[in-house]
Amino acid sequence: MRKDQKPVIAIGLDAAEPSLLEKWMSQGYLKNLSRLRNQGIYGRLANFRDSNVETAWTTFATGNPPQKTGFWAQWLFRESTYSFETIAAYDYQEYPPFYALGEEYRVAAFDVPQVRLTDKINGVQVAAWGAHSPQVESGSIPKSLYQELVEKHGASPALHNDYAVCLDLDSTLQVEERLKTGITRRSAICQDLLDRETWDLFLTVFNDPHSGGHLFWQLSQPDHPLYEALRPRVSHDPLLAVYQEMDRAIAEILAKAPDDAYIVLFSAHGTGAATIDLPSFIFLAEFLYRFNFPGKWALGYGDVSDPVPPLITKMKWNWWERHVWGTKYDPNPLRRFLRRQTPSRLFKLIEPFLDKTEEGDLISPFQLVRQGERVVPWNPAQWYKPLWSSMKAFALPSFAEGYIRINLQGREPQGIVPPSEYHALCDELCEKLYALKDARKGIPMVKRIVRTRNDPNERDPKLPDADLIVVWQEEYPTDVMDSPEYGRFGPLPPYRGGSHRPEGFIMALGSGIEAGSSLSEGHVMDLGPTILELMGAPIPERLQGKPLPLARSEAVDGVRT
Repeated sequence: MRKDQKPVIAIGLDAAEPSLLEKWMSQGYLKNLSRLRNQGIYGRLANFRDSNVETAWTTFATGNPPQKTGFWAQWLFRESTYSFETIAAYDYQEYPPFYALGEEYRVAAFDVPQVRLTDKINGVQVAAWGAHSPQVESGSIPKSLYQELVEKHGASPALHNDYAVCLDLDSTLQVEERLKTGITRRSAICQDLLDRETWDLFLTVFNDPHSGGHLFWQLSQPDHPLYEALRPRVSHDPLLAVYQEMDRAIAEILAKAPDDAYIVLFSAHGTGAATIDLPSFIFLAEFLYRFNFPGKWALGYGDVSDPVPPLITKMKWNWWERHVWGTKYDPNPLRRFLRRQTPSRLFKLIEPFLDKTEEGDLISPFQLVRQGERVVPWNPAQWYKPLWSSMKAFALPSFAEGYIRINLQGREPQGIVPPSEYHALCDELCEKLYALKDARKGIPMVKRIVRTRNDPNERDPKLPDADLIVVWQEEYPTDVMDSPEYGRFGPLPPYRGGSHRPEGFIMALGSGIEAGSSLSEGHVMDLGPTILELMGAPIPERLQGKPLPLARSEAVDGVRT
């Protein structure tokens, strides 16, 4: 480290919700974070309104938007075959991580989500120790370090094991204990690495606000419709408990920080009640099914003239996809009864005979598994795949916003929409989507729809697979949706309690940063350049983000190269 450089300790709080942090700090629940906030600067950070969920960590690491990286989602549509596959993390070839600084800077990066190991970093790297949905394989540089840390401090019990159906309280609360254990072990590992040398940059990310936000929101926040039914069944607020455990661990880690270090805490996006799950996972695919096949229904059909059924607060089967598949429309009353009511052991035996795939029908998730397909249980949009070639437009599986692909002639192998009709079809779909309403609140389901192509024949590989991106309302977690043309959708049981919101935050302290100050605006893309400026490191031109005005200009002098 040069004499004019100061080390930076950067700690990410994956999907930590700024409004929760602010509330719990003011109420005295997060004493260490509150103290740090009073010693430095704090502000919220914007992210992209229409693509902030699956791209958040790529945006942070590259300092660039998805329009430049071409990375929009972990699933890639193969237009030549109507198939989709998992591509996991961005490859970082064109836009390396901002902290790939070469030999001059010593960097320790521990468990940063969705960032691949690279030989362009001088220091140590550990990937997928406990990150939520890490999208990379577990490993390290040097190769022996991962196993060394696991043997000394323990593995994360939450790695690939932080999922539960939010109505299944027993399984949900088991995850709380895994997260707490992981927090304790992360703290020990970070302290160990900080003891080994003084790093120019030490970077780690707590996965726990992300996992906990998905699982515990309905047990913590009164804005969730399940709160009144479920909160009395637990003895405490598990989301607050996880944040408090993390608050304690952050203080332990920072006790090892050099006295002259800059401290940066941040999140790349936030969390709220789950408003995107059922709309993107099921309702959009079902809407397009009914649009393409008038008079037919697949999943969750209801009559809009009937009273809205009560919210589902218990499932007969904790097997969520079994419940959803049980809503499959079938004119045969015996098959309908067997799908809904058969005990699980018997259902496993009879399902192959019960749900033989016929032409023009969905494929059950159980059959997909038998066929060797990688099935994400909570994404039933996959079940409609056999029909895509016969549909004018279909829903791509998505963990985030709603993605619609037009079955375009000349682009898809069995395209049925002429390019001359592309814009008219998009207009028609938008009109019908904007007419959708939450059946309980009467509020419009769709906030906005983004058209990704001006010309239907645009084939830029950096464009998203979707022709239309549907951004859902964020006021209420919809479990039942009404259409004036296609009837009622649901109610269906939620899978997760929380889903993502675009705002993140930054908290920073150190020399030249005014105590108790506030940042008026900033973007997640600015995090990387800001950290580099605090380090006194050059800021590559490839980063679209800019350093945030945290410190007085005479205190920090970064150089753009």
